[in-house]
Amino acid sequence: MTTKPNDVGVLLTNLGTPDAPEPSAVRRYLAEFLSDPRVVEIAPAIWKPVLHGVVLRTRPAKSARAYREIWTNEGSPLMAISKRQTEALRLRFGDALCVGLAMRYGDASIGYALSKMVDHGFKRILVAPLYPQYCAATTASTIDAVSAELKAMRSQPAIRTLPPYFEDPLYIDALKASIARQMEALEFKPERLLLSFHGMPERTRTLGDPYYGQCRATAALLEQQFELPIDVAFQSRFGRARWLQPATEVVLASYPTQGVRRVAIAAPGFSADCLETLEELGIRGRDTFIGAGGTHFARLDCLNDSDEGMAMLDALIRRELAGWWPSS
Repeated sequence: MTTKPNDVGVLLTNLGTPDAPEPSAVRRYLAEFLSDPRVVEIAPAIWKPVLHGVVLRTRPAKSARAYREIWTNEGSPLMAISKRQTEALRLRFGDALCVGLAMRYGDASIGYALSKMVDHGFKRILVAPLYPQYCAATTASTIDAVSAELKAMRSQPAIRTLPPYFEDPLYIDALKASIARQMEALEFKPERLLLSFHGMPERTRTLGDPYYGQCRATAALLEQQFELPIDVAFQSRFGRARWLQPATEVVLASYPTQGVRRVAIAAPGFSADCLETLEELGIRGRDTFIGAGGTHFARLDCLNDSDEGMAMLDALIRRELAGWWPSS
């Protein structure tokens, strides 16, 4: 049977965001996010009292203040950039291919987006989690949400998923071009490039999650592309458990004591800029570094909807659509 192009859809997915930089909106978002057993691997009988009795009473106001620091006229940066990525892919593929967008948590849920695509007659759907490195808390949680929606369907579409692309030459080349372009535009020459990945509890690594190794593999491939010394760190620690080391804020604070006073920082594990890159790195990270004696700090943008980033996504998606979609 010949595949009809208009039977095929692509669903881009990312983590999600509150719909407003207000404590009530952040509380709703965090309640959903932190209730996912893929995200917090603690027995519900132990975790739920902590979540509802402590975390959701204290964290939303603090997080809302951070979101207000980066909120734009388009709303959440993550949502705005994700929409631009979606539209850029639509323009590249044309009207015959449906390109949708969904978030794992918050508005524009995966279940809703997937069901709408099926209702509109799409029989082949590529789900594309925009996480370069696989992690159970992100990639697997996305597949869980897809599976839950499929479970409720009498007539299911054929599903493919975009695999992790942490060492794919398309991804490494895009990162190299983006980072090089941005560093060349700086008014100073960095002495060090710090690659900051989102952290995870160390326990996830010992349980077999490949995330740490894939982050290190990405960094090793990038190290081959630059003469500048590169370090790796992990950010966004939450709770009392030991997380992946070294911590980004600790590395930034230590640089001036090592004589490193000019730094650029990139976050190659994020496909779009968000709270963790714009506020945590761009604002608090800068304050930490400058406060410790640093003189020059640059936060580099994620791939976002840049030419490099969109060319990479276009090529990755066309490859995964082989047999479903014309190759050119």
